[in-house]
Amino acid sequence: MTPTPLPTSAPQRIAEVSRNTAETRITVRVNLDGTGQAKLHTGIGFFDHMLDQIARHGMIDLDIHAEGDLHIDGHHTVEDVGIAFGQAVHKAVGSKQGICRYGHAYVPLDEALSRVVIDLSGRPGLIMNVPFKSGMIGTFDSQLAHEFFQGFVNHAFVTLHIDNLRGENAHHQAETVFKAFARALRAALTPDPRAAGTIPSTKGSL
Repeated sequence: MTPTPLPTSAPQRIAEVSRNTAETRITVRVNLDGTGQAKLHTGIGFFDHMLDQIARHGMIDLDIHAEGDLHIDGHHTVEDVGIAFGQAVHKAVGSKQGICRYGHAYVPLDEALSRVVIDLSGRPGLIMNVPFKSGMIGTFDSQLAHEFFQGFVNHAFVTLHIDNLRGENAHHQAETVFKAFARALRAALTPDPRAAGTIPSTKGSL
């Protein structure tokens, strides 16, 4: 009798990326199949809080250390973290065989409600409609949320639609956006047991 082969374990979806420029020095490590653990140091407290939402609600282990020119402002640091995070996700997800590819989520926080839809399409694109009620959230410039997501989509090669449907408090608006992004990304990265080993595209590649 031929013995039944032991099941092979799924490949680990782990990656590390470093980005060093005249403006920033950044290291990002991701485990897409983690438990939501985060080690974050960007020098921008509210940004760390938002990145923690991605880890916790996306069930991604996330380790980010960034040193940037914060004496100027937070722009380069936030944008470059988005770039490095996108590169790390792209590297970790690999060929995209057997994943769901698409994900969406609605997340409320008190009066605020946001919707995020993502496609791990291989084509970068961002549509973001978030009318922040305040230009600053603590020391975080609310415009930098767009810069983070633009950096991410350009280097993760994903299509991302972000809509804040309502909200009066800018902190709540931002938090619902980052939490919904995390949940949508988690859904898109989830293995589809009915499509194991196949690329979720009629083209045969993503």
